[in-house]
Amino acid sequence: MPLTRDPGHFLLGLFSPNCSSGLAVTTVPERWSGSWEDNLALARIADEAGIDFLLPIARWIGYGGETNFHEGVLEPVPWAAGLLAHTRRIHVFSTVHTAFNHPVVTAKQLATVDRIGGGRAGINIVAGWNKPEYDAMGVDLPTDHDARYARAQEWWDVVHRIWTQPGRFDHDGEYFHLRGIEGMPKPVHGTLPVLNAGSSGQGRDFAARNADFAFTVVAGPEDGAEVVEAVTTAARERYDRAMGVLTLGHVVCRPTREEARDALHHYAEEGADWEAVDNLMALQGLHAQSFTPEMLATFRHRFAAGHGSVPLIGTPDDVAAEIARYAEAGFSGMTLAFLDYAAELPGFADEVLPRLERLGVR
Repeated sequence: MPLTRDPGHFLLGLFSPNCSSGLAVTTVPERWSGSWEDNLALARIADEAGIDFLLPIARWIGYGGETNFHEGVLEPVPWAAGLLAHTRRIHVFSTVHTAFNHPVVTAKQLATVDRIGGGRAGINIVAGWNKPEYDAMGVDLPTDHDARYARAQEWWDVVHRIWTQPGRFDHDGEYFHLRGIEGMPKPVHGTLPVLNAGSSGQGRDFAARNADFAFTVVAGPEDGAEVVEAVTTAARERYDRAMGVLTLGHVVCRPTREEARDALHHYAEEGADWEAVDNLMALQGLHAQSFTPEMLATFRHRFAAGHGSVPLIGTPDDVAAEIARYAEAGFSGMTLAFLDYAAELPGFADEVLPRLERLGVR
């Protein structure tokens, strides 16, 4: 079955395991490797534990600093194909930048990936923001956010039409002029679950128009409830659609709060790669609108700990209670990141997932 919203089941995914260091901008030696071998082991653990989905980052240029944060990144489309071939239940997304990937090629690639997984593939559409990557590709980054999303909209219209329309067709648009397009095979369920990782106004409107899930940064469950209301209302009133909203968090779960605080301090304070943190935050401030200026001014520690995601820190009771707050705020789910995903996920599955079930979250 495709990944869908279920009010009685708060979705949990793992974010950025295809990247070296995951979301932790740290120098500590136990940080996540991002290797294929570790990703495969993690996917099997997550599949057995009942984690709902895996979500990668698409990245080509590291962020510098001592570790060159995100220096090693497995490309999301073949990564998803490999993991789907070795799992049974979990859904696996591919993150695709509309500026760097041709829609006809992407439609064929992801239909193939979905066939490999028996209908468990998904797509995370990214309009782009990271200027050094545009420079590396020889592509100009539009300074106008509206232009990025106008191109992304036309890109998605082409992909969706390939998946859902039989036979051949032409497309004459502002960005693509295509003749005699056809696409077989189609995805197993006709199309794929669509996630849009945009937190700007334009990104959230794109999600409201096209996505099954918006994936957005929030400061916490309180402002998150306002974001959920705004995005879902826009989808309903502007586009007559229902959709869900996801956010992202980083987990440090230990038997005691003191142990959790010590572990966080070890990797996100003493071991932080502050040069990479500052490079990442500078790029976010210059070219992205995912974080407000206020967030960027106060979230430096949160960037070191988890790329600006919300903290889920403490005992299993603490972590479960905090996740429940996001469910109560109206989110359909959230992604999780760990310092070492494969080492820490089994404990999370054993201790936190049963607590979430008792709380009625899953």
